[in-house]
Amino acid sequence: MTQQKESIFFKLYKKIILDHPLASLVVVILLTVLAASQLYKFRLDASGESLVLENDQSLEYYRQVNEKYGSDDFLIITWQPNKGLMSDESIEGLKSLTSELNKVQTVSGINSILNVPLLEGLTLDTDALGDEIPTLESPDINREEALQEFTSSPIYKNLLVGEDGTTSAVQINFERDEEYFSLLSARDELRARATKKELSAEEQAKLERLEADFDSYSKKVSDRTSNIIAEVRTIMEDYRGIATMHLGGISMITNDMLTFIQHDITVFGIGIMLFIMLALFVFFGKARWVVLPLFSCIVTVVMLAGLLSFLDWRITVISSNFPSILLIVILALNVHLAVYYRDFISSAPESSQELRVSTTLKTMFWPCFYTALTTVVAFISLLISGIRPVIDFGWIMTIGIVLGFVVTFVIFPSFIQLLKQDTHTSGTSITYKITHWIYNFTVNFKAVIFVATVAIIAFSAYGITQLKVENRFIDYFKPSTEIYQGMTVIDQKLGGTTPLDIVIDKGEESSLVADDEFEDEFGDDFDSGIYDAGYWFTGAKLNQVEQIHDYIDGLDVTGKVQSIATYSKVLEKMNGGEYPDELTLSLVHQKTPEEVRSVLMDPYLSEDGSQIRINIRVQETNHDLKRAELINNINDYIVEEAGISQDRVHFTGMLVLYNNMLESLFDSQIKTIGAVYLAILLMFIVLFRSVVLAILATIPNALSAALVLGIMGWMGVPMDMMTITIAAIVIGIAVDNSIHYVHRFRAEFQKDHNYLETMKRCHGSIGKAIYYTGVTVIFGFAILALSEFIPSIYFGLLTGLAMAVALFLNLTLLPLMLITMKPLKAKK
Repeated sequence: MTQQKESIFFKLYKKIILDHPLASLVVVILLTVLAASQLYKFRLDASGESLVLENDQSLEYYRQVNEKYGSDDFLIITWQPNKGLMSDESIEGLKSLTSELNKVQTVSGINSILNVPLLEGLTLDTDALGDEIPTLESPDINREEALQEFTSSPIYKNLLVGEDGTTSAVQINFERDEEYFSLLSARDELRARATKKELSAEEQAKLERLEADFDSYSKKVSDRTSNIIAEVRTIMEDYRGIATMHLGGISMITNDMLTFIQHDITVFGIGIMLFIMLALFVFFGKARWVVLPLFSCIVTVVMLAGLLSFLDWRITVISSNFPSILLIVILALNVHLAVYYRDFISSAPESSQELRVSTTLKTMFWPCFYTALTTVVAFISLLISGIRPVIDFGWIMTIGIVLGFVVTFVIFPSFIQLLKQDTHTSGTSITYKITHWIYNFTVNFKAVIFVATVAIIAFSAYGITQLKVENRFIDYFKPSTEIYQGMTVIDQKLGGTTPLDIVIDKGEESSLVADDEFEDEFGDDFDSGIYDAGYWFTGAKLNQVEQIHDYIDGLDVTGKVQSIATYSKVLEKMNGGEYPDELTLSLVHQKTPEEVRSVLMDPYLSEDGSQIRINIRVQETNHDLKRAELINNINDYIVEEAGISQDRVHFTGMLVLYNNMLESLFDSQIKTIGAVYLAILLMFIVLFRSVVLAILATIPNALSAALVLGIMGWMGVPMDMMTITIAAIVIGIAVDNSIHYVHRFRAEFQKDHNYLETMKRCHGSIGKAIYYTGVTVIFGFAILALSEFIPSIYFGLLTGLAMAVALFLNLTLLPLMLITMKPLKAKK
């Protein structure tokens, strides 16, 4: 921008803001109060939909399979009675517990050892198929024999009852919310057409209404789910004297994740503000330099939170960190302004307040503008990730930084002008002595710094090659949390936690059985006409399914495997150890009692028998779990060993959706870092008008980002939905210090054209601001280590470490490269 344009801009800025400081502050306060009035609408979202890819086609198929075979969104209570599973106390307690649970809103039924059919001892004949199937509550049932069946049956072992017979599961099923899925389906259909630009004006208006209706209804569903979980936990408390219990299930996990998010937002927001207050007082020693930056930070966060609340923009696990990060970013802007303002006072103690403010703003506007812009670029780069919560995080932080930049350049000059003139003497603070020591160290140990840089490059390069995206969801939580404890018990005693479904379509062969064959064998005990038991319900096909079933069951990382093969194993046992013939199988398909069909057939065989579903519970606690490898191995076996064509095989379930997100992380990380680095490099070339200066200024920050990725690789810390953002954030925030240092270095260099003296002066001025902001950022992120959510802990510690390295390199390697390369030229 030309000097004339700068003058016009500054005159307008002066006329609107600087000449009316009190009015400007009043407007800011009124807007903040208005934003705060919307905070009651603030929403958090940890639903499964917020943890999947934005346009993952598997999501729609997953919903279709759930609608057809039953949802995997249920609650599980683990029941470990003190006096044994079959004791009177346990049975009576379980009866009372299930009776109370059945009264909870939207509960459609409870599955437990009390009501499932007991098939041991039954024989496969026409009379047995028509008899009432006994349960544990039936008269004259031998409980020990029932326990033996629970611990050995292919149906119940390690699913309903642990193999050791000490642990049982109570599964709470819920009614399908047809209104929710109706709104969801209608919205998604119009969304899909909108992406192809096929909507009329009327349909576009309908889509907007559906978006609003779905958001409103989903909030009701979320509140209802939270209330249900709270009610179930209250009921459980009355039975903890009888049994050890844990609550599990997808809805419970997402609900508790919301609790962790709320905790982090509140506790760490307050914690970071308290730390900022302490740090600012230690750095500056005056109340005004505590209140002013903190006021700017709080105003920005409240305004952004109010705007998000007004727009009904839900906060996810990832974007929940926006208050903490925004506080740190806006604080850095205020610290740089404050340090320059105080240094100017020291150099011109007799200057007027107006001159102090205007000089500070004119000098610092462009470096602050570019630091904000580069940080915005870093967060905008997250938009290419393809992961919904990461994209949201990028937008939220972009809006917040733009808002914070404007707020800072309104509040800072207005606040200063309403206070009495300050006094300050540079060169006496402890910070000045620290930065001066860093200057001496850099000058005297050049070789050490360059060798350390080479070591960082080598260390990071190898570590990056060891990066992985495979992780265990259980590792997101501390062992003290109910999520961790419940998942451990379910994994180790009840057949695994994370569901994986395999759906296989029919082939070309026929499965019809003629009515005359039935009549010859069974007389009139069948429906007249040609009976079609379905493609899969024949001896040959059931054997094929059993082959696949047994292979999956034999894998180390799989827990309970359920399919129509489970029923075929039971039928074989009921038939005296021999596999039933085709006619018997057809009759079984037709005459199976409803209570048996609902457990053994409906969840795994389509109504017309043309499609099967194999349900696998994967053990999240298994350290050998590699989701992508597991899916590929099973798929290869089905196609190559079982001889089923690839187009008939479909994988779905939460494990697939989560794995799809993990698979995209590595590519997304490379794209994100590459996009950030190139964008910032181009901006530096424009800002500094020098390719060499631009490259030198980006090196410390690129090394910081590379180092944190290298450390993750060396330590085996997996990339996940939160750590994916670290590298881009590190570059975006750390590069601010490079901009300020190089900008000041260029200005100071023109005084005497002496590189060493210029470096010394920069360390005594802008070096202090870099040190202040660096220390605050490091400890601000480190506070997240106190979180209950493991990804937040990694995020805080790794980002803090990277920022510490960036601080060191910006005050050592960067000036050392400048005085070695000598890229500046003296102006004539």
